[in-house]
Amino acid sequence: MVAEIICVGTELLLGNIVNTNAQYISREMARRGIDLYYHTVVGDNGERVKEVIDIALKRSDLIIMTGGLGPTKDDLTKEAAASFFGKKLVFDRRQYQHVKEKLESYGIYEMADSQKKQAMVPEDSLVITNPVGLAPGLIMAQGDKAIIMLPGPPKEMKAVLSECCNLFINKLSNQVFVSINIKIKGPDELPLSVIGEGPIADELGDILDNSNPTVATYAKEDGVLIRVTASGHTREDALIAIKPVVTKIAEILKDKIAWVKEDTD
Repeated sequence: MVAEIICVGTELLLGNIVNTNAQYISREMARRGIDLYYHTVVGDNGERVKEVIDIALKRSDLIIMTGGLGPTKDDLTKEAAASFFGKKLVFDRRQYQHVKEKLESYGIYEMADSQKKQAMVPEDSLVITNPVGLAPGLIMAQGDKAIIMLPGPPKEMKAVLSECCNLFINKLSNQVFVSINIKIKGPDELPLSVIGEGPIADELGDILDNSNPTVATYAKEDGVLIRVTASGHTREDALIAIKPVVTKIAEILKDKIAWVKEDTD
């Protein structure tokens, strides 16, 4: 199962907001054993949204989209995604009632035509009611391809993604990923920022060629981080696979290691 994230929003391209959605979704997919190969950000333009969906469907099985589900004319995610599965938008009475009640809770008793748009959903899609906002989550599946659409505001995205995981995503993989982080310290007379990633990688040698677990080095502002990641049917299986590799790294680097801990972020 190969997944891809597409985040829709011109504000992301302009740097007006930080794309925390992609980071959060990536971590959630890793916890569930879903291979994530690509991130794409596209502005609020219907043709360009269709273009990136077309590319994504050719190389990935699961497309997770955020943003573009609101009531305005430039919110075009539903329309673009539905077109690839040959689906039209249909009125969803349950979603309409949800929007109506949500607006009334805000003191708004007359729904604008633009707000009614949020009750239009792709036909035959699974509609996930948004517990903290208006725009619903949507799951469309056809053959071996699926598109999940999530609202853009992070609080809403997280709530809807959780339900999508329970109803759909958790069934797509029989593996989990576990990572162990190893932080490298330097000589007492040198600041951590000058420790080179290259020399550490040289010491690890062929260990960096492992496939499961994988071993990678990262240059950080405060030094070098080594991440060992394994997949397994359970967390316990993954930890069993990781243990001998972490032990070997500890033997090679010895007193250069500052700490070792599981990556839980």
